[in-house]
Amino acid sequence: MSISRRGFLGSAIAASLATGLNAQNKSKSNVPRAAEPSGGAKRPILICANNGVNYLDDAFAFLKSGGDTLDAAMRVVKGPEDDPNDDSVGLGGLPNEEGVVELDACCMHGPTRRAGSVGGVRNIKNVSLVAKAVMEHTGHVMLVGEGAERFAVAMGFPRGNLLTERSRKIWLLWKEYHSTDDWWGPGLADPHWTPPSSSPTTAPQAEHWEDRIRRLEQRAAELGIEPEFRRAAVRRVLVPPTGTIHCSALNDKGEISGCTTTSGLAYKLPGRCGDSPIIGAGCFTDQDVGSAGATGSGEENIKVAGAHAIVEHMRQGMSPLEAGLDVLKRIARNYNNDMSKLKFVDVTYYILRKDGAYAGVSLWEGYSNKPHKIAVHDGTKRSETTVSLFQGVSHDFPQFPVELPKELRKD
Repeated sequence: MSISRRGFLGSAIAASLATGLNAQNKSKSNVPRAAEPSGGAKRPILICANNGVNYLDDAFAFLKSGGDTLDAAMRVVKGPEDDPNDDSVGLGGLPNEEGVVELDACCMHGPTRRAGSVGGVRNIKNVSLVAKAVMEHTGHVMLVGEGAERFAVAMGFPRGNLLTERSRKIWLLWKEYHSTDDWWGPGLADPHWTPPSSSPTTAPQAEHWEDRIRRLEQRAAELGIEPEFRRAAVRRVLVPPTGTIHCSALNDKGEISGCTTTSGLAYKLPGRCGDSPIIGAGCFTDQDVGSAGATGSGEENIKVAGAHAIVEHMRQGMSPLEAGLDVLKRIARNYNNDMSKLKFVDVTYYILRKDGAYAGVSLWEGYSNKPHKIAVHDGTKRSETTVSLFQGVSHDFPQFPVELPKELRKD
């Protein structure tokens, strides 16, 4: 993989990268952004991770007709939660290392300044709605594990097996071929961690890699994974994905809410919670300012309280773009800008200000050849490429010492 480093974005560089992106608002550093509401920024508006784009139309119609902002955001994230073919959240999510799906979610309701969260939930599909139930029906903010599951059942949520046949077979494929490259330490932040070999893909290495892929595809066929999905399944084994969706919703009255839901890091240690259920990391909404959420490397986002930091930056006058890029710089700072480590990290932020200005920013341009995108609906539904801090694409972690063949990077 060829990765070039970009110096941290100054205002002029940010301006050139942001050309044509409707998300940005005008600032002291001349970073392009949408004008104030009277000049073009629109309300109502929904923004979300791109895996929610197909659910924006219904949610926008609901929001525009006077529906509650959190309920509108829930309509977006519930779509992937219900979809067995979306292995990033809810039903069909990729499991932990023991083959068990564990889900996390949180939400914040701007108009009433309330929040709810659940972590490590098993057997309950729509954990975003469970987080909302925690907010509405308890005096707590967060419930986890068995207690969260029992609460969900008491509230009428049905138990069910979240591990679909396809996800189970992918886990078996990982178990057989990838279990020695798991999430046991040392972790990326450990001072004794060393990156995998980055030596060129010599002919013997390439032949070995191709042979391994062939064997994985053959085993995928033996496990009964559909032919059209085998390459994607192999990719999920070789490069374990993160999976999350965030959505923020703003109505024409200026009321704003946000929510984030996930099945977490594929093949994670049981009990692991990432940033998605953490108020201030995976999601943060302040009725006075705006809302932000995240996908990607949850551990890194937790350490900078990313969503909260972004909203606080906007409170101090930064545009959504400036606020998001500044927090990405904090993540890079935590590794002393060491690109041999940062290439194993990636975070995307989805940012919405109270006036309707928005931005999508990411540490890297995308995964493999798939760019990071933010989905938007303000009367017109669209997907827009994020503004990235660094050029190039990230490796997921754990990672093999050679780059995936080009054809395998198509998912």
